[in-house]
Amino acid sequence: MLLPLTTPVLAALTALSAALAIAGNLTAQPWLVWLFKPLTTLIIIAYAWPRGEATLRLRRWVIAGLIFSLGGDVALMFGDGAFVIGLLSFLLAHLCYLWGFTRVQKLAAWPLAFVGYALLAGVVLSQLWPGVPAGLRPPVIAYVLCLAAMAAQAAVVWRGSREEPDAGARRRAAVLALGGLLFLISDACLAINKFAGPLPLAALWVLLTYWSAQWCIASWLAPRPSAP
Repeated sequence: MLLPLTTPVLAALTALSAALAIAGNLTAQPWLVWLFKPLTTLIIIAYAWPRGEATLRLRRWVIAGLIFSLGGDVALMFGDGAFVIGLLSFLLAHLCYLWGFTRVQKLAAWPLAFVGYALLAGVVLSQLWPGVPAGLRPPVIAYVLCLAAMAAQAAVVWRGSREEPDAGARRRAAVLALGGLLFLISDACLAINKFAGPLPLAALWVLLTYWSAQWCIASWLAPRPSAP
C-alpha cells in the first residue's frame, strides 16, 4: 500500500534523498549524486505543488523558482563547463522568488533588510573576489545582487506579516525569511569552496542549507485546506 504524500512523508523523503546525495558527494559516488540530487528538488516541488491554491499568482512564481533551481542542480553536476548555465538558472530562480515576494510587499519596503543583506553580500564577495576569474566576475556580481535582493525581500515579507491576523501566515512568513538567509549561506559556502577553498565537507554545508532553504520557501505557500 502506498503511503499518502503528506507533509511528514514528503519531509522524510526529502531528508533521505538529500542525505544520499550528500553522501554521494562526500564519498565520491557520482551515481548517488546524479540520482538523488535532482530527486531531492523534485520532492520539494511535489511538496509545493498542491500548496498556495488561494494565492495562485504567488504559487506560480515559487514553482517557477523551484523548476529553475532544478535546472541549476542538473547543470552544476556537469562541472565547470556548465557553471555559467547553472548560475543563470539559479539567477532566474531568484528573480522568480523575488517577483513573487513583491506581490505581497513592496520591493525594499523595509530598507534596513536590504542594507543588511547588501553589507553581508559585500563582505562575502570581497573575500572571494581575488579568486573569481575575470570572465566570471560580471555574472557573479549579477547573481550576488539578485540573491541578496531575494533574501532581503523575504525578510521584508516577514516584517510586513506582523500585522497579519492569521498566526499561520505569520509563521510561514518567518520560515520564508529563514529560507532567504539559508539560501545566501548555502551559496556563500559554495562560492568559498569554488573560489577561495577548499571548504571542509563542502557538500554537506552547501546542500544541507540549500535544500533547507528551498523547503522553507515552498512552505511559505499556504497548505491545501483539510477536507471537512
